[in-house]
Amino acid sequence: MIKSRLIRAQSKRKVGRPAAGGKAGSRRTNARSHASGRTKWVYGFGNGTAEGRANMRDLLGGKGAGLAEMANLGLPVPPGFTITTAVCTHYYENANRYPESLREQVDAALARVGSATGKSFGDRDNPLLVSVRSGARASMPGMMDTVLNLGLNDETVEALSRRSGDKRFAYDSYRRFITMYSDVVLGVGHHHFEEILDEHKDRHGYTLDTELSAHDWVALVRRYKERLEAEHGEPFPQDPHAQLWGAIGAVFGSWMNQRAITYRRLHSIPESWGTAVNVQAMVFGNMGETSATGVAFTRNPSTGEKHLYGEFLINAQGEDVVAGIRTPQEITETAREEAGSDRPSMQKAMPAAFRELTRIYELLERHYRDMQDLEFTVEQGKLWMLQTRSGKRTAKAALRIAVELANERIITRREAVAHIEPMALDQLLHPTIDPNVEREVIATGLPASPGAASGEIVLSADEAEALKAKGRNVILVRVETSPEDIHGMHAAEGILTTRGGMTSHAAVVARGMGKPCVSGAGSLRVDYGAGTVTVAGHTFREGAVITIDGSTGQVLAGRVPMIEPTLSGEFAILMGWADELRKLGVRANADTPNDARVALKFGAEGIGLCRTEHMFFEGDRIRAVREMILADDEKSRRAALAKLLPMQRTDFIELFEIMQGLPVTIRLLDPPLHEFLPHGDEEIAEVAAAMKADAVWLLHIPK
Repeated sequence: MIKSRLIRAQSKRKVGRPAAGGKAGSRRTNARSHASGRTKWVYGFGNGTAEGRANMRDLLGGKGAGLAEMANLGLPVPPGFTITTAVCTHYYENANRYPESLREQVDAALARVGSATGKSFGDRDNPLLVSVRSGARASMPGMMDTVLNLGLNDETVEALSRRSGDKRFAYDSYRRFITMYSDVVLGVGHHHFEEILDEHKDRHGYTLDTELSAHDWVALVRRYKERLEAEHGEPFPQDPHAQLWGAIGAVFGSWMNQRAITYRRLHSIPESWGTAVNVQAMVFGNMGETSATGVAFTRNPSTGEKHLYGEFLINAQGEDVVAGIRTPQEITETAREEAGSDRPSMQKAMPAAFRELTRIYELLERHYRDMQDLEFTVEQGKLWMLQTRSGKRTAKAALRIAVELANERIITRREAVAHIEPMALDQLLHPTIDPNVEREVIATGLPASPGAASGEIVLSADEAEALKAKGRNVILVRVETSPEDIHGMHAAEGILTTRGGMTSHAAVVARGMGKPCVSGAGSLRVDYGAGTVTVAGHTFREGAVITIDGSTGQVLAGRVPMIEPTLSGEFAILMGWADELRKLGVRANADTPNDARVALKFGAEGIGLCRTEHMFFEGDRIRAVREMILADDEKSRRAALAKLLPMQRTDFIELFEIMQGLPVTIRLLDPPLHEFLPHGDEEIAEVAAAMKADAVWLLHIPK
């Protein structure tokens, strides 16, 4: 599972050299200053030292802080420099203009990288090539842009060919750079170049890119440049410095692409944080069979199991993984055997690099005291580290990792409890989708209320309630919900809306009810008249079964196997530690005996609120409430209440028995009456029959 780091921006624009002018710096930035009093915008790293540290991630971004810390630890990190998040803030506060001193600081840092590598940027004989990557303070994998092999042109590619003694490698790198730079910076989509490559491979009978010769890549580079000029109207830029500033501008620009904006909204990342830009000397994983690229986790991010987990590709760069043309290989021999692969693991194919990776991952996990997500490249047998950061993980894995780190005495029990995101625990209190099943995702919205549910599509609250009464599970799908839909929301297994955010009516009510909800799934089109939901050319009619995952915001086709929540294993251990540390008691909202059982199962010390009106939403009960509300004399009202009394009395007795002497707080009947009134002709007729009343009269009761 190598993750995509190189997904392109959805909206492109031309970005050139930095505009002159603008303020020297924003008062709201956190940039540090030189002794001279000038704001320091650029921080270097490499060769065992760095100007930054891990605790400077607000200024250097997560990637920059990680690179600086690894350099300070003496790990093999290609030298480079970080342009701070403060520049991004300045850029957007000053009409897309850079600070006046930025160019000077970048040029000086670039010269230091050249000195460390023995190369010179743009040199015709021994050129320095660099990567340009984003790096926000909060991890946003795949959301912003990256450019690799920057500095290549028609002259430096020949120098690279002479220096490496491998013309095929040099022109392979050049075609990669043209494709990526054209897409990210110039707005000419990579599909233009993929068409040319696919046609060339078909014509010559090639299957894999690795089968192409130096002659092939030389010919393709020529065709790539011709296509770029035809689409862009200008030749491919040959000035390495213009290339560099174009890429820097594209990374800052990608902070505001729609993909990044959406990700920030979903993960509550402030726009004001900005992104850093990391410029780093290139190391090449595509220099033959002794070179590779890969991603590894120090523990399994799905299960939390303690072993090196990841994949790599021999003779490759990162975009090969994104393209999916080649299947990655396992890093460890154990993983290879479990996968049944006949291709060598990194442990077998590159034993020296593997031993070094193992040493480094153990060092980094103990240093950061958390599971790490690593990116690396092997260049002709030498391992280079490109990133370390705390790895994203499932809620289940987070629990196991926290408990085991504490048991290994890497962190304390108090720290283990603090390691767990509260919202991640919430996922474990609801049914979840079996992680081993394949997901057919048809749309994505906001994860408005956790848990997962499957059911038939219904487009009205009345239909949801009617089908629930018949014992069928439904998902209520609406453009947006309103208070009038409350009865259908209660009847549904989950709620899906095409509009609305995390604080919309649907989201707030669903969370209060403990039901999964996905809101703001804007790609869906609901046609109430036709009874259909359409997405990406596919039409789902009422009655079709879908699944929603309120923890991820995904909408899936069909019914998907679920896992019911249990308080066991690492979950129980960690909650036990939390009990030892906590100072507050915890009671639950529970309105029915079943709610009380669940609350007790998860450790509630009583019921803080039992809302008695919630006892009456089901079947015969809601009919009796409606009769009570609609009765036009005291006798009829008392008759309806007489039906409710034994139901409620039985519930109270059961609640007290379940809670076994723990406190139970009861709120007396306080119903918003409109939530109980009948909706639709069928419900009105049903209530009229029970009351022996005229349905026409009921139709005129104000709702």
